Amino acid sequence: MLSVRMQRDPGFGPLVLLLLFGGYVVSGTDSSYESEADVLPDSFPSAPAEPLPEFLLEPEDAFIVKNRPVQLRCRASPATQIYFKCNGEWVNQNDHVTRESLDQITGLVVREVDISVSRTQVEELFGLEDYWCQCVAWSSAGTTKSNRAYVRIAYLKKNFEQEPLGREVRLEQEVLLQCRPPEGMPTAEVDWLKNEDVIDPSQDSNFLITIDHDLIIKQARLSDTANYTCVARNVVAKRRSSTATLIVYVSGGWSSWTEWSECNAQCGRGWQRRTRSCTNPTPLNGGAFCEGPPFQRVTCTTLCPVDGGWTEWAKWSACGTECTHWRSRECQAPPPKNGGKHCSGSMMESKNCTEGLCARNKKISIEHTGHSPTPGMGIAVYAGLVGALLLCVILVLCVGVLAYRRRCRHLHGDITDSSSALTAAFHPGNYKPPRQDNPHPLHTSAPPDLTATAGAFRGPLFSLQQGIPADMCSGDGEIFSLKSVGTVGREREYHSHTLSREPSLSTSATLGSLGGRLTIPNTGVSLLVPPGTIPQGKFYEMYLIISKWDKTTLPSEGSQTVLSPVVSCGPSSMLLNRPVVLTLPHCAQLDTPTPDWTLTLKSQTHQGAWEEVLTVGDETLSSPCYLQLEEECCHILMEHLGTYGLVGQSCPPQPACKRLQLALFAPRAPCLSLDYSLRIYCIHDTPHALKEVLDLERSLGGVLLEDPKPLLFKDSYHNLRLSIHDIPHTHWRSKLLAKYQEIPFYHIWSGSQRPLHCTFSLERGSLAVSQLTCKICVRQVEGEGQIFQLHTDIQETLPPHSPLPSGGTCLPSSQVGSYAFRLPESIRQKICASLDAPSARGCDWRLLARSLGFDRYLNYFATKPSPTGVLLDLWEACHQGDADLVSLATALEEMGKSEVLVVMTTDGDC
Repeated sequence: MLSVRMQRDPGFGPLVLLLLFGGYVVSGTDSSYESEADVLPDSFPSAPAEPLPEFLLEPEDAFIVKNRPVQLRCRASPATQIYFKCNGEWVNQNDHVTRESLDQITGLVVREVDISVSRTQVEELFGLEDYWCQCVAWSSAGTTKSNRAYVRIAYLKKNFEQEPLGREVRLEQEVLLQCRPPEGMPTAEVDWLKNEDVIDPSQDSNFLITIDHDLIIKQARLSDTANYTCVARNVVAKRRSSTATLIVYVSGGWSSWTEWSECNAQCGRGWQRRTRSCTNPTPLNGGAFCEGPPFQRVTCTTLCPVDGGWTEWAKWSACGTECTHWRSRECQAPPPKNGGKHCSGSMMESKNCTEGLCARNKKISIEHTGHSPTPGMGIAVYAGLVGALLLCVILVLCVGVLAYRRRCRHLHGDITDSSSALTAAFHPGNYKPPRQDNPHPLHTSAPPDLTATAGAFRGPLFSLQQGIPADMCSGDGEIFSLKSVGTVGREREYHSHTLSREPSLSTSATLGSLGGRLTIPNTGVSLLVPPGTIPQGKFYEMYLIISKWDKTTLPSEGSQTVLSPVVSCGPSSMLLNRPVVLTLPHCAQLDTPTPDWTLTLKSQTHQGAWEEVLTVGDETLSSPCYLQLEEECCHILMEHLGTYGLVGQSCPPQPACKRLQLALFAPRAPCLSLDYSLRIYCIHDTPHALKEVLDLERSLGGVLLEDPKPLLFKDSYHNLRLSIHDIPHTHWRSKLLAKYQEIPFYHIWSGSQRPLHCTFSLERGSLAVSQLTCKICVRQVEGEGQIFQLHTDIQETLPPHSPLPSGGTCLPSSQVGSYAFRLPESIRQKICASLDAPSARGCDWRLLARSLGFDRYLNYFATKPSPTGVLLDLWEACHQGDADLVSLATALEEMGKSEVLVVMTTDGDC
């Protein structure tokens, strides 16, 4: 159908021709027409112009994996030409792959173009902007541009920014396991594995994975005890974090009390008890045992049984018709009570009252039961009494014979053959004390001749052979010296294995009643044996050993941390007349205004298990030790030798802090290769820990570059982060792939791994480079830190740098007798005589304890025969490095003890 309409536009004059033909509208003007007319034109105008190109497919962002190029594709219609432009430059026409097709619906031409982008093209781009490409399509109507598609090189680093840490949590506690995946392109997706099975929060609503990839367990269940791993993956690779072990423990709960037991006393005052068990629930997975006693005891009173007693006989009755008269008595003096026995014997008695004139002349005895005696009963009674008497005589004779034989054996028992004593391994039960007329007295300067004959051997000899503890000895010999063979050799081999000894970590000395002091140099560990601790005339070879961390089990458990070295002193079987003082260094930070530590002293049993001895601040009269705490060490008054260690844990709400040392080491010899390494150690701030690292680095050829730096490490579950900065990149290159290194919090806090260190590996550009300057930063995440400023010449032999450990000068390893004590024995005795007796004005040993700062638990000293003597022993241990008498004299002067001051001025040197 053809429709033509012509009209004049009133505003412009010329006619506008509207041609409607097959859906097209064609307009035109012709000035020759003055009126409308429905006539066909002589010819038709051309078809309308093409529309602008429209993209049916635009290029998408892509990632280059390894060295595989990516393909970018776009499709447009209608399009006469399509080209790619990358980073503002046209891509060569020969690099395009073009395909054409016809749209069956619109009849328009569809053009599709592909290009390939390689890794080299992307890497050659300089600048901050990523590599991008876009399509440009042409038609007769104009051009159209597509969106930009970015091409990036895909990667995934190896090290996680934060790995999950193992924990121990109580049942139904909320748990947070943190994970920060490695840096990557594209950004890595994170999955969590539980015992290698993928965790799906949609299947188990108790799990929640946050947008930061952290795993939250809403309420910990026993079934949640497992190994958890964080897995990061993208198109390049898959990375696994270290496995975090989660242990869900159940703390014990008490069951109901049982019924009270019967009173244990059958008469008078006794006890009743009831019990309960820690089974509601039972502790699991290391959960805490129930607090409180498993039993209760109360006093009870049981009425004592009272046996009955007869009253006096009543008067005889009148003579009866049967020629008898009667008399009676009652069981009422006293009557039986509370289960007591009834009176034995007859209640009534009768006899003939006619003196034989009556035919019935038998004496009748009526028992209270009413039965008459049978004939012949009297004969049987007499026969039984005679037999019992004979049996008693025989028993007495047997007992006398046994006692006589035993007395004879005892009189000859102390004559002991030396060979039998040695082969018996010196068990305590076989020991007999030596006679007082022993013609071979022992002296410290003249040890006994163990090769003497059996006749000259007068008692057991026990000893510590070069540091081997003689724990098996009874401790009653004159001197303990064990240098024999046989079973003793096997015992020595066993103890040598359990307490391995190194010369730099142990010391020993033979001590007697004058006492002495054992000191392990440069470790802060010492043992003070006061005068009178060892009985007069006896000598012991005593030892002091620091246990190596890799050869002992640590005393810490749960959230506890080890604060001191583990120290063994002995022999553990010897009996002490008074307490000795063991000094241990510790690394607890104690200068805070509020207490944030719960400190516990532990000892190791013979089976190797650790048990609590006391908790500081919770002492009772049954506490076997007293612990005097100072800023850098503690002094332990004890009466039993053994293996001890100090542990601690945070006391809420404030987190506790440990004092650490950071020590930087480098190779001592000149560097002859391109590689160079720096090692930085994180150790406890104790002399022993630093000495251990110095000995280790000396064996590795390392040298300390500068004095160790202190660092306070907080109980906050944050790791220790180490990084190196300001390296001159023109001459040096760091081999560290990550920006920093981290030591996990638990490794430092538990103290289970020693010594902890990180290594920074560097590479210089050439052998001519000799100077190295850089910074090493060490800090706890969200905590304190330190910076090492390093400037060294690696071509020179570095001089050794061995700082004196904190704790004073190097003391001798052992001091015997009065040389070990600053306070002369005469002054000590006069101070004790003046202050031991209680004073109404309070000017006695208690005031001395307050003046010296030893008054945290006075009841411990009050139980000793000489409280002042124990206080002076503790003062000697606290001032072993600077033990001048000024501090003691000042305390006595404040107490008004002028008579003691006069003695100290004349006999001492204060």
